[in-house]
Amino acid sequence: MAVLDVDGRLTPDVRVNFSNGDRVTTDTTGRALFVAPLNPGPISAVIAGHPGRIITTILSPTEASSDTLEVTSAPRIASLADRFELSGRKFCADADANNVTVGGIPALVLASSPMSLIVLPPDKLPPGNTDIVVSCQKRVSEPFTMRFVELSLQANSSPLSPGDHRTLIVHVRGTLGKIALEARNLAPAIADLAGGNPTRVSSSGGEENLAQFQLVGKQRGNFVVSIRLVAPQAPPQPSASP
Repeated sequence: MAVLDVDGRLTPDVRVNFSNGDRVTTDTTGRALFVAPLNPGPISAVIAGHPGRIITTILSPTEASSDTLEVTSAPRIASLADRFELSGRKFCADADANNVTVGGIPALVLASSPMSLIVLPPDKLPPGNTDIVVSCQKRVSEPFTMRFVELSLQANSSPLSPGDHRTLIVHVRGTLGKIALEARNLAPAIADLAGGNPTRVSSSGGEENLAQFQLVGKQRGNFVVSIRLVAPQAPPQPSASP
């Protein structure tokens, strides 16, 4: 398990409480290793003293069993600056025991289970199609391809005042296709995000591929908005490399 702050950085010494009564605290790397409960079914986790709840499902050993390492689903498109999830079988439960290469460059595995990996792309990776390979304990997946895009934000970051209207423009580089973006208002006392919180929009596609979000000031202060690419999981696209 990994705990990330608002900027996506691993956060140490955070206590997490599970709905079954278990508790863990992240280590100096911002992660914690724990044994899943024996009983299959949903389980939730909360950070002590903070709102918000994450829910996952515990599977039976039979459902999770496999003889070979395989990736069964992955996003077709991902952001160069954000984590993405790979689903499959026979991954290593210890995040650091997994090796994920993106374009031949090692990526950081933030969190893992035998059936899921949360991966952060390596630095300085260029936008475009890239081959992914997953390995663990001499088991190696078939290579598959994902497209990575670069998102850049254009916005006036000066403090808002009541009634101020502010447009946030997200430029997309690495694809001419339309992509879905989700904005989450992290300072709702300062501003309202048009369309609700969170809200999703589609980029325009084309050469000037961009998306826009609108803010309206409620009181004077600095706004904080998190914007992420939203891409559904799909069977992995086989690599075109020989």
